[in-house]
Amino acid sequence: MGKSPKVCTETETDYLYSEPFRSGCSTFIQDFQGIQRAEVSTTLKPNISQVEIAAGVFLRKCCCLYHCEAIALKIQKVNAGWNFMRSSPSRFPPRRNLWFERAMAGLALVNLGLVAFDFAYIPWRDFWFRNFPAVTRLYDPIKGIEPHRDTETYLSTVDTLEQELQQFGLESVQVQTRLQDLRDRSSELVSTNPFAVANKSGTLERIKNRMREHVFGQRRGESAKQAFATFWSKENLAQRGVATEQKFFNQEIRPLIAVNYYRPIGENGEFVDWFWLVDAPFVGIFALEFIARTFYLSRRYQSLSWLDAMLWRWYDIFLLLPFLRWLRVIPTVVRLDQSGMVNLARVRTQASQGFVANISEDMAEVVVIQVIDRFQDAIARGEISRWLIQSVNRPYIDLNQRDEVQELATHLVKTTVYNVLPKIKPELEALLRHNVDMILSQSPAYQGLKAMPLVGDLPRQINERLVAEVTSGVYDAIVLALEDKKGGELISQLVKSFGQNLATELQDQRSLQELQSLATDLLEEIKVNYVRRLSEEDVEGILEETRQIRQIR
Repeated sequence: MGKSPKVCTETETDYLYSEPFRSGCSTFIQDFQGIQRAEVSTTLKPNISQVEIAAGVFLRKCCCLYHCEAIALKIQKVNAGWNFMRSSPSRFPPRRNLWFERAMAGLALVNLGLVAFDFAYIPWRDFWFRNFPAVTRLYDPIKGIEPHRDTETYLSTVDTLEQELQQFGLESVQVQTRLQDLRDRSSELVSTNPFAVANKSGTLERIKNRMREHVFGQRRGESAKQAFATFWSKENLAQRGVATEQKFFNQEIRPLIAVNYYRPIGENGEFVDWFWLVDAPFVGIFALEFIARTFYLSRRYQSLSWLDAMLWRWYDIFLLLPFLRWLRVIPTVVRLDQSGMVNLARVRTQASQGFVANISEDMAEVVVIQVIDRFQDAIARGEISRWLIQSVNRPYIDLNQRDEVQELATHLVKTTVYNVLPKIKPELEALLRHNVDMILSQSPAYQGLKAMPLVGDLPRQINERLVAEVTSGVYDAIVLALEDKKGGELISQLVKSFGQNLATELQDQRSLQELQSLATDLLEEIKVNYVRRLSEEDVEGILEETRQIRQIR
């Protein structure tokens, strides 16, 4: 339990709001912030205890400090910022071994390449089989791929037929037996579709179409079984030639049959896949690195728990998942960028700007409409009346010993008098001249004066002279009042009194209701008109303007 603060005496309270005390507090806060910046900028561990001790001593000496709301808020902000700088990992990341980071990024890239190859292997297996058969011999066992017995037996039967044709000739009994075997196997091939297991039914359709076109001259309308039966007949081989038919089969049919395979299904209902054995060493290395990083961060930053340290590099979790392996592209890209192997600053910029371009229109509409709706709700709840009442009765708190309202009003008046009025003086004289003419035109004496002979244009000249003298006199009087100290004070009092009396008069119930109605209608029109124009803005033009500003910086 800490000691309760002592009660400030009247003298202490007066001193609390005095200028020396305020100046001392401001100096302390600036020094305290300077110490923070100096400590944080060094590579050594910040000497936090000395700063905290100094702050505690100062606060104990100023027991009444927290009676001053402004100073209390400043010190709370300073302490919050200091604590954030001490514990925030993102602002002050630890120094890393660049070679280690690059090695791990390269390992992640290799693992991602293997994952991508594994995903693409089945769809691209025909390409590897025809062009790089060594790859399929090496990787087929990893995917559980085996030669299909039916298609392999069919091709081996064709090979046996070719050997028997060379040894015994077309008229031999062995060749006739082999041809009958091939006719039976062809019929079974078409009926059972052994290509379905490998999801290659389209390949079987291609085989049947080519056989129909070769035998009957058309791809459709004839039986595929009949086409195979005709092809593997003695008459067809004798008529077209054994060499010609063998060449057709080996070039057009054999490659399509050879790409078929069998892939067994495991007890889990999925195809057998042993890729996890290839992936396990990578996952083990990344898991050890993840644990080591978590331990290091939790020790370096005492305020971090193990869970917080794990969430610091949340994207590395994708490297440990045995499923959804394609998500490993996220940690791989992040690691490559952090290690400096690739620079993704432009990619991030373009991606963020593209994202902003897509949602900015909707976001702008939502934000502006929400703000306007809040204003309308506040008006409907009578917030204006309560604010006006509080503004009259509430004492004004001056934080910097400056009357901003008075200075602002004085600045506006001086700008109007010295810069605006001289430029609009001809228009102002014309308006006054018009008003004087209208007033005098209604006077019978003035009309009679104009009708008198020898008077001529004298009334008009008098009118212009009078208007010029009035405007010049009024302007000189205003300038003289501004340049006079007492006149400036009177103008400030006039502005202040005007504001107070306006707020008082606006508290009238009828005035408030009319003001609320007008404000609500005005906001509704702003929603309909301004927000619609805002949604039609050229977002790409705004982004281009933003890029140009950044280049200037």
